[in-house]
Amino acid sequence: MGRFTDKCVVITGGNKGIGYAMAERFVAEGANVVIASVEDQVLEAAKSLGSSAKGFVCDVTNKAQVADLYDFAANLFGGIDVSVQNAGIITIAKVEDLTEREWDATMEVNTKGVFLCCQEAIGHMRASGKGGRLINTASGQARDGFIYTPHYAASKFGVMGLTQSLAKEVALENITVNAICPGIIKTDMWAYNDKVWGEMLGDFGPGELMESWVQTNIPMKRAGEGSDVAGLVAFLASEDATYITGQTINVDGGLIMS
Repeated sequence: MGRFTDKCVVITGGNKGIGYAMAERFVAEGANVVIASVEDQVLEAAKSLGSSAKGFVCDVTNKAQVADLYDFAANLFGGIDVSVQNAGIITIAKVEDLTEREWDATMEVNTKGVFLCCQEAIGHMRASGKGGRLINTASGQARDGFIYTPHYAASKFGVMGLTQSLAKEVALENITVNAICPGIIKTDMWAYNDKVWGEMLGDFGPGELMESWVQTNIPMKRAGEGSDVAGLVAFLASEDATYITGQTINVDGGLIMS
């Protein structure tokens, strides 16, 4: 398949987990991909994807660095066709222990970071006159806030609202804006979730809480893979999704049906 041949795709948080799986999918379908992360390992991750991928170190909460990211991608590959706002962080704490610093950092990365990247991507797409696709990573917690993560849930509800507002603004410019809500996906973040929630909610060993939630709450009885999410993102970025905008779509094996 070559649905994205000669297209430029930017993916934040693209050096591991869901973001890396997205990058693999786009590369496989012919895209030129720039993966960004605040972590230096993004450069090695890009090399592992092949010659059509480049890495860029970027803090998505820093407007100047975000502008540099999109200028780099546009200059290298001739414009921005698809932008996936995937960078995110989580911490888990009881309300009395949750610090103001944790709250602010989570909102900065998960919500402000999505906005800054959308802002730059839209600017490039408008300048080219070719339109484009924006896909924002929200979470199942944009549908249903989980215990001990009010800051994370708030940040992801914000992503959903941001997606809807921007979709209305750019609808006549051949730019679509959609969001995805991954559920329980096998990633480093979910390994952290399993450990910390497991300690706080009971005497769970490694992997036991995650497996309990999967078996109890997911009709398909399995956790998701990064490739499951990448498939949805590739569809939303494709020409098959030209009439879909402002939507937030779950990819969770039936965990949340709304």
